[in-house]
Amino acid sequence: MFAPWARLSFAVFAVSWGANQFAPMQLVYREHLGLGSGSFTAMLGSYILGLIPALLYFGRVADRIGRRPVILAMVPVSIVSSVVLLLGAELPLLLYLGRVLAGLASGMAFGAGTAWMKELSVDAGPGVGARRAAVSLSAGFGCGALFAGLIAQWLPAPEVLTYVVHIALMAVALVLVWPVPDGHVPRTEQGSWRLSILSNPRFRWGVMPWAPWVFGCATVSFVTLPPLVSDSVSEVSIAFTGMIAALTLLTGALIQPWARRMARHDETLGVRLGVGIGVLGFAAGAGTAYTDGPWSVVVIVAAAVLLGAGYGILLISGLVAVEHIAPADELAQSVAVFYCLIYLGFAVPFVIALAAPHIGFGACFAAAAVLMCAALIFGRRVRINPPGRAHRRAHV
Repeated sequence: MFAPWARLSFAVFAVSWGANQFAPMQLVYREHLGLGSGSFTAMLGSYILGLIPALLYFGRVADRIGRRPVILAMVPVSIVSSVVLLLGAELPLLLYLGRVLAGLASGMAFGAGTAWMKELSVDAGPGVGARRAAVSLSAGFGCGALFAGLIAQWLPAPEVLTYVVHIALMAVALVLVWPVPDGHVPRTEQGSWRLSILSNPRFRWGVMPWAPWVFGCATVSFVTLPPLVSDSVSEVSIAFTGMIAALTLLTGALIQPWARRMARHDETLGVRLGVGIGVLGFAAGAGTAYTDGPWSVVVIVAAAVLLGAGYGILLISGLVAVEHIAPADELAQSVAVFYCLIYLGFAVPFVIALAAPHIGFGACFAAAAVLMCAALIFGRRVRINPPGRAHRRAHV
C-alpha cells in the first residue's frame, strides 16, 4: 500500500516531530512550574548531549550492521523520551533527561534514516533520496512545533497531551517501518574510525564552512524572533511561537524539491542562493529592532519565510553533496558528520542572547549576515586556491 521509502519517511517525520515539540512549551512550563527562561534554554539545549554522540556512533553502526536495526531500535527510544517528558510535569529534572533521550533518538534516526532513504530511492534518480529525507525531517520539525503550540495554547493539560500525540505517532511509525527491507550490504571488516569524507577538499572547503548556518538560520527564526514581538501577540504568544517555527521549517520543506533539482545540476549555485536568502532573512530580522505593533509581526513573518528558505536550500544542498562525495560503505557516517556540523548552528541564538543586551539585536543580526557570507567566501577561496593541489588530493 505504501512504498518502502514512504514508510521510512513517516518514521523520520515522527522522530523529527518529537525533536521539536518542546520548542513552544516555554510559557507552559513558566506558568505551571515557575521555570525561568535560562532553565528552559538549558533544557532545550540538552538535546545536543544525546544527539551528537548518537549521530557519530549509530552512523557507524548503521554502516557496519545495516540501517534497519538502528531505525527499529530508535522507535522505542523516541517513545520513552516523550514518556519521560510527560512525567516531567511533576518532576522538572526529568525534562532534561527527556530532551537528552529525544536527542539520542534523533541521532539514531538521522544518519541511518538518510542513508537508508537514499538506498530505497536509488531508482528515482540522483539526489531524490536526500530530498525525501530532508523534506521528512523539516516537515516533522515544523509540524511538531506547530501542533505543540496549538495544543499548549488552546487544549487542556498541554504538558501531557503534547507528548501523548507524539507517542501515538511513533507507534504508527513502528508498524509502518517494520516490513521495510534493508538492502545495505554490511561491512565484512571492522575498519577504522577515520572517515574519508573529512579528507575530501569538496567537503572540507565546500560544505564545512557554511554548514552550521543551516540551523543557524532556522533556530534564530523560531528561538530569537518570537519573543521580540511578545507584547504584540501576548494573547496567543504560545501558538505564535509554534506557528513561526512551523512557518520556518515548512517553508524549508516546501522549497527542497526545487532546490534538489537545482543542486543536481550545480551544487555551488544552491549554496550561494541559500546563503543569499539567509542573509536577507537576517536583514529582515534586524528590522524588528526598528518596528513595533502589527508591523513587527509582519516583519518577523517575512524573516521566518526567508530564513526557512535559506535553511531548506542549504540543507538539501549539503545532503546532495554528501551523497556525491561519500563512499557507499561510509554514507550513514558521513551524513551523521554533516548533521553534527549543522547542529552547531543551535548555538547562534544563544550567542545572540548574550550579545544583544550590549550591542542590540540589529547589530547581532547584521553580524550574523556578515559571518554567513564570510563562511561561503572563505570556503570558496580556499577550495579554489591553489587548484592543482586540491585536484590531486581529490583523486588520491
